[in-house]
This record gives sequence, C-alpha cells and structure tokens, in this order.
Amino acid sequence: MSDTIQNRYDFVFLFDVKDGNPNGDPDAGNLPRVDPETGQGLVTDVCLKRKIRNYVQIVKQKVDGYDIFVKEKAILNELIGEALKQVDIKAKNRGEKTDAARSFMCKKYYDIRTFGAVMSTGENAGQVRGPVQLTFARSINQIIPLEHTITRIAVTTQAEANKQQGDNRTMGRKFTVPYGLYRCHGFISASFAEQTKFNNDDLSLFWQALKNMFDHDRSAARGEMTSRKLVVFQHESRLGNYPAHKLLEMVIIPSVNSLPKDFSEYKIAIPEQKDIPAGVKLIEMF
Repeated sequence: MSDTIQNRYDFVFLFDVKDGNPNGDPDAGNLPRVDPETGQGLVTDVCLKRKIRNYVQIVKQKVDGYDIFVKEKAILNELIGEALKQVDIKAKNRGEKTDAARSFMCKKYYDIRTFGAVMSTGENAGQVRGPVQLTFARSINQIIPLEHTITRIAVTTQAEANKQQGDNRTMGRKFTVPYGLYRCHGFISASFAEQTKFNNDDLSLFWQALKNMFDHDRSAARGEMTSRKLVVFQHESRLGNYPAHKLLEMVIIPSVNSLPKDFSEYKIAIPEQKDIPAGVKLIEMF
C-alpha cells in the first residue's frame, strides 16, 4: 500500500435526486427526511457512508485490505473475535492484544480505516476514530415530498385472494421528492489517517466512490440520483492552513426563487485559485 496521506482536506459534495426518495425516515413511515423548521431535505451521513461501502465492495470484492466491516448480514462481534484470534497470542497483557487487534482490523477493513468504528461491543478490539467525516447533506431549497398510491396485481397469500374473490390487488404507498439538490461537507484528517493507516490509494478510492456510487445504487425507490460536483480544498499542512468553514463558505450556491426542477437551474460559484488563501489548493474533482 502507498504511504498514509500527509495533507488535510475539506470538501463540498453536491448530489441531486429526481422523482425519488434519497433517504427515508423510518420514524415517519419512510417519508423523505425533512427539517421541519426550514422544509429543507436531509440525507444522513450514515446513508452516504452505506453507499460508499457498497461501492468499495463492488470494485474491490475480495482484494486484501478492502473488506467491509459494516455490511449486510454481518455479525460484528464475530468479526472482532476473529481478529483477536489472529493477533499475536504472546501479547504480554490485554492492552497489547487490544492494540494488535485494532491494527489488524484497520488493515483488513477499508471502512474502519476510513470512517472508524466502535469495536468494544463484545470482545474488545478498541475504538477507532476515522480520518474521513461527513455531515448530513441538506437540500439547497425546500423540498415537497409527494405521496403516491401504487397497485400490485398480485397478493401474497391464498387467504388474501379468497378475501378479494380473485381480484388479487394489493395497495401500497410510495414517497418521492420531485427534485432536490443536496449539499454535504466533508473533512479528512491526516493525523487520524496516520493512526488508521488511511493512505493515498484509499483516498483515491474514496473520491472515486463519491463520483460513481449512485450509478451502482439504483432502485425503484430512489429515482434518479446523481453526483453533481465535488470541490476539494487540499492544505499543504497536516494540520491545515486555513479554517475549514471559511473555505467551504467560498463555494456559493444561491437558492432559486421558485421550486427548481433540474440541476441546470442552479448557478454554482466556485472560487478561482488566485482567491484561495496561501497554503491551500483548490481541486475541482468533477
């Protein structure tokens, strides 16, 4: 693997949805998540990380060092237990064994190396704070969730068929957002990367995942979801050369007056390199 990253990064990630539900809220009947105060749509960081994990699984499959810890049907305590069995059984004390298991898990699992994990839920492999952190994504404008009644011309049991006298129809509901452009902020720490051994290859894969993950996450519920823009601020220093919030505020996306229907209605203002503070490089990934 390549060397661990030596720079701090802050970035703005934009994606949109059309006629789909980007992140249903299970506490609200799976309606699209909405900030009740502003009416803006929300997508959780956990939702975005799930798509990144899934993309890495598809791209890397069984490549060593790119397994995924938090994946469908995984039993996490069993994976932690397997790690403890793999580490040096000659460790002098419990602390040494925990440290060795934590290093093993970081080396084996991409998502632990990237996002961190709590691995003290059974046998103890410690805790890891990942170098890559994401905020909730928030829509630029208000969204108006729509509810649709849908029909299936089949039933699941014979009892249902008998009750309907052979009509065999099942009614259901589907929720969509007509259109929404969402903005997410991200932060990557070189100091935490050193602890988990998150390296330049891992970083390249992360950028690749942000660009392509929605193309491998299609479903009837999510409509059209597209990664629209990724603006990265790379610091010369490991600790950073300028406050993150001031850099991110330089990417300006004015909300439009009416409810937008397409990405082309937005005019995104991205600063030029000459306007960026010294020690920071702007990289427009896509």
